[in-house]
Amino acid sequence: SFTQGSKLEIPLWLAKGLHDSKRRIVSVELPKIYKEAWRTVFSADANVVDLHKMGPYYYGFGSQLLNFDNPENPEIAQTILQTFISRFRRIMDSSQNAYNEDTSALVARLDELERALFRAGQRGLNDFQCWEKGQASQITASSLVQNYGKRKFTDTDG
Repeated sequence: SFTQGSKLEIPLWLAKGLHDSKRRIVSVELPKIYKEAWRTVFSADANVVDLHKMGPYYYGFGSQLLNFDNPENPEIAQTILQTFISRFRRIMDSSQNAYNEDTSALVARLDELERALFRAGQRGLNDFQCWEKGQASQITASSLVQNYGKRKFTDTDG
């Protein structure tokens, strides 16, 4: 049995299941990367942070943390958004220059969402270069654009 105030590491899905604002079975302590000290680091220069080392699912996990009634939620949400915005341009720029420079050091420091964006940028560049060299008969819409079109169509359908 556990006494009140016991600290345990439990999976996020279990914490969400046990978190009930009426019964107060659990309260959630923020992981250090979402606390004020780290939010200050992110606001100074988000590009210096090794997100993969600190939390490979920084954006996804952080957005799930907002389900808990933490008084710091507005600041956490703002930091997650600003971190994404400030790191996005560098990630996409690097993905477009991947043929001219070694990007392994950059990629090693990216969160999983950022790695997926980097790979998408590389694929887009590669597809364009193949088309430019005549190695592809036509340019096709990216899967992101295709999925957006399908979603938009189904949203208005019905």
